[in-house]
Amino acid sequence: MSNPIHIGFLLFPNVTQLDLTGPAQVLSRVPNAKVHLVWKSAEPVMTDVGFTINPTTTFAECPQLTVLCVPGGFGIGDQIVDQETLAFLRRQGENARFVTSVCNGSLILGAAGLLEGYKSACHWQWRKYLPRFGAEPVAQRIVRDRNRISGGGVTAGIDFGLALAAELAGDEVAKTLQLAFEYDPHPPFDCGTPEKAGPALVERLRAMQQARIQCVEERIERAAL
Repeated sequence: MSNPIHIGFLLFPNVTQLDLTGPAQVLSRVPNAKVHLVWKSAEPVMTDVGFTINPTTTFAECPQLTVLCVPGGFGIGDQIVDQETLAFLRRQGENARFVTSVCNGSLILGAAGLLEGYKSACHWQWRKYLPRFGAEPVAQRIVRDRNRISGGGVTAGIDFGLALAAELAGDEVAKTLQLAFEYDPHPPFDCGTPEKAGPALVERLRAMQQARIQCVEERIERAAL
């Protein structure tokens, strides 16, 4: 029997749950995959939508991961300055086959020193902060640079999951999974990027999120020192 493929997602308070659950749903179907949701303790963790997710293992008990994945969300503000979290990521990142992220989870990888000299995707509102950690931002839904694979904002996590499934198990497996999930998106509005949305909608969203982004930005400055 083949060795298990250990796929670990960092789970933390105020994570954007779709950043995690989207790719986890896809990758859980990769043959021999074992998905781990990793946090400091086994207590339920509150997500950004008001329900909790239960960790399956802790930092101390987590096996060596084949794939390390860091999702994003406004909760990244606490994690980019949390030495326990960053130490766990560094430890796992040393021997993981793939070091990955979704959305602004790439900034946590950056704070851990795992993106210096690498290209990376990120949510468009947060992409500009990647150079603070020595990373090169790329405006694509999926970016691969050596063993670093990153997905853009939130929904890009599903595309990322399928691309990573192909890396782990081959294109035919990934294609079969895409069909199984009937992943054939046709969004009702063509405004999913700043370029398509136009200036007015972009500014409206920026205004809505300004206070929360500013709070995280202060921690980014601390982490990048």
